[in-house]
Amino acid sequence: MRRLLWAALIWCLAATSFAHEVRPAFLKIAETKAGEFSVVWKQPVLSGQRLRIKPTFPQGCEQSEPRLFRNGDTVAEKFSIICDLRQGTVSLPGLENTLTDAFVEITYLDETSRSALLKPANPLLSLSGPQASPAKAYLGIGVEHIIFGWDHLLFVIGLTLLVGGRRVWGVSTAFTLAHSITLAATSLGGINLPSRPVEILIAGSIVLLGVEVMHKRSRRETLGVRRPYLIAFAIGLIHGFGFAGALAEIGLPQGTEFWALLLFNLGVELGQFAVIALSLFCLCIVTKLGQNWRKAVEIMIVYGFATIAMFWVFQRVAPYFGSA
Repeated sequence: MRRLLWAALIWCLAATSFAHEVRPAFLKIAETKAGEFSVVWKQPVLSGQRLRIKPTFPQGCEQSEPRLFRNGDTVAEKFSIICDLRQGTVSLPGLENTLTDAFVEITYLDETSRSALLKPANPLLSLSGPQASPAKAYLGIGVEHIIFGWDHLLFVIGLTLLVGGRRVWGVSTAFTLAHSITLAATSLGGINLPSRPVEILIAGSIVLLGVEVMHKRSRRETLGVRRPYLIAFAIGLIHGFGFAGALAEIGLPQGTEFWALLLFNLGVELGQFAVIALSLFCLCIVTKLGQNWRKAVEIMIVYGFATIAMFWVFQRVAPYFGSA
């Protein structure tokens, strides 16, 4: 009965938990004539809903009626504005209520450009102030990708339970390396996979990891126990496509693509190491309470993340049957 109650509680939590919450948005503004600009505002669709964010421009700007387009998990609005975009501010009100970062790129006819990465803490871009390199901000996005991206967060915690000890650091790096390969292949090489099957595979990989952890507890010799580096690398290739599709949609800062990707992947590694360190510390504290406590906590965690991931599998498979 106690296990059933835990399962019911976890299933309720799963209903309010969504993977890949950290998806970037993109505001692209290009000058077509003197003082006239075409605007494309792309934002992610989360849980079937687009974000309630509408770009605002300096006072006096005239805006045309937007045209709406839907492409997979991205919604794009296209319109034009007439105004001076060399002074004042461009803002994204509502961004502060999300976990989403927004890349803004403005190009002018005289071949100058201005770009920035706006974050929820400061969704304003000054058009007359000094310009900082947006590539540096990708380090923070990489950390957020792990800490606020539920699917990757649960996978790293599960990896810690499966491997444990010193080996988990190397296995985590193998996951990041594979993640980086598919991210670079998609963002720079134009290799794309449909997002929905990838999301199903990501959720399924977390369920599989839970099964591997339980097999380890029963002392079964499985591939995950014998070859954790191989498993982490293979699943990392799949997980990389999950975020890569959204990153490919917005693009990378022009001229700094390599550094942006490098910093993003470094951020991912730092985020993983932070989660692993905290997980090991918590397990160490629980172990001091006794082996029975350690066993109970591990079982609760495994059933917890595997149940949430299984919910995501059903949730992501359901649209296929709904459209049949």
